[in-house]
Amino acid sequence: MFSISTLVDVVRIPPSLFGTTLKKAGMNILKEKYESMISADLGYIIMILDAKVDEMGKMIAGDGGTFHKVEFEVLTFYPKLQEIVLGEIVDITDFGAFVRIGPTDALLHLSQVMDDYLKSDVKSGMILASQSGRTLKVGSTLRARITAVSLGKAASMGKIGITCRQPFLGADAWIAEEIKKASGSDKPKKASDSDKPKKEVEVKAS
Repeated sequence: MFSISTLVDVVRIPPSLFGTTLKKAGMNILKEKYESMISADLGYIIMILDAKVDEMGKMIAGDGGTFHKVEFEVLTFYPKLQEIVLGEIVDITDFGAFVRIGPTDALLHLSQVMDDYLKSDVKSGMILASQSGRTLKVGSTLRARITAVSLGKAASMGKIGITCRQPFLGADAWIAEEIKKASGSDKPKKASDSDKPKKEVEVKAS
């Protein structure tokens, strides 16, 4: 889930940035510190949107910089358990596929794709289902449910697990088939009275 959060911090403006505006200096420092960071409370911090830097700063003896309180807004992505997400397959491995959701990748294990015998063809970048004939490949878009979330302190430590083994999940084409089947639009249409062949009636001239 994407959201915008407001945070408060104190930034140190070094002498090298004294020639720029406080806001620009504060934004640069906040971007270096927060962007691409993972927070247990906020999730993935994608970018700094805006910042308000107090004009009155503090100085510490022996330090040439100034310290300013700053209030800023960040765009975040927090993956929640059982949340339905849209994603695109970016890599196929022996054990499944990595799906790009928001700013990160989630693991779709082979056992969570569908109820079928699956084969992962890494060389061709494709997952094949032997019974249904369905396929997934790099670039395929799909709908999935988040089943596991583990957020570490660095972007490389975030782990997300997803599944497509539930109704109306999986590749876009699969979902379209399920919707069509559920609505009954794939059932043979019953002939109406107007469609039935009409009997011919012979009329004898008197």
